[in-house]
Amino acid sequence: MSIDKKKSNETEKIKRTRITTKYIHGDANKKLDELLKKKKRFQLIISSPPYNMDREYEKNSSFANYREEIESVISKLVLLLEENGSICWQVGSYVNKKTKEVLPLDIFFYELFKKHNLTLRNRIIWHFEHGLHASQRFSGRYETILWFTKSDKYTFNLDDVRVPAKYPGKTHYRGEKKGQISGNPKGKNPSDLWKIIESDWDKEVWSIPNVKANHKEKTIHPCQYPIELVERCILALSNEGDWVLDPYAGVGSTLIAARKNNRNSTGIEKYKKYINVGNQRIETLKKGTLKYRKLGTPVFQPNQNMAVARKPEFFNY
Repeated sequence: MSIDKKKSNETEKIKRTRITTKYIHGDANKKLDELLKKKKRFQLIISSPPYNMDREYEKNSSFANYREEIESVISKLVLLLEENGSICWQVGSYVNKKTKEVLPLDIFFYELFKKHNLTLRNRIIWHFEHGLHASQRFSGRYETILWFTKSDKYTFNLDDVRVPAKYPGKTHYRGEKKGQISGNPKGKNPSDLWKIIESDWDKEVWSIPNVKANHKEKTIHPCQYPIELVERCILALSNEGDWVLDPYAGVGSTLIAARKNNRNSTGIEKYKKYINVGNQRIETLKKGTLKYRKLGTPVFQPNQNMAVARKPEFFNY
């Protein structure tokens, strides 16, 4: 099937399915109260929370105040989660401005989620080649996704995320099954290391480019995460028609990934300008003209014939 025809089929599928994609404008903590009053429930909650740093959407308050507010948000998210639902929490690190000490936020958030008796199913590493520049420590090149479930009976679409077996013709070499194919004909069960550029869910290191200046999905948001990153969680941890929530929706990557895969979604966002951009992206998706990285697209590698990949002659080292 050609790429254009495949894209057309995806667009038609979205149009045929009655799904809801909506933003709620306001503070996450307050708007979650409104959702609780309406007795809303969500199969998947996925987000990247503010890190308490110097950005317009982050207060940069004391860490104690930050903890108090984020704990309140998490307690409400747990109440909004279906019993068989999942929470995917994507975080990086908090750097103390005075001491320059690094606090891995996944460690911080693990404690907060465990207070609500959630179970950590995977700690996924999202690796990217272009990260934060640093001169007094190694440059950061990864963030993590914590996947929690509310109960032991949770949605996990294994067949939707199987990957091609490395040796599909491998057989049992002894015993009663000698000579029979040893693997699953649908593909192998992913390990807990995901490397997207080789075979989508093969390993738990997800090598997906972060959204920088030349990324086709780049908008005005300074810390936008890629649609591809969210899409993998949505496919594995929810079913078509389910509800997905992003309490810090930004420019709508979660909403787009949900709608693209026939899930209902709600996003809460404090800043109207990000909602405007997100709604524009959603409308572009509906028309089939939204530019985004396809699921599993290999990361670009420059060759030595390109000027940008060669060391300038004036470098003396």
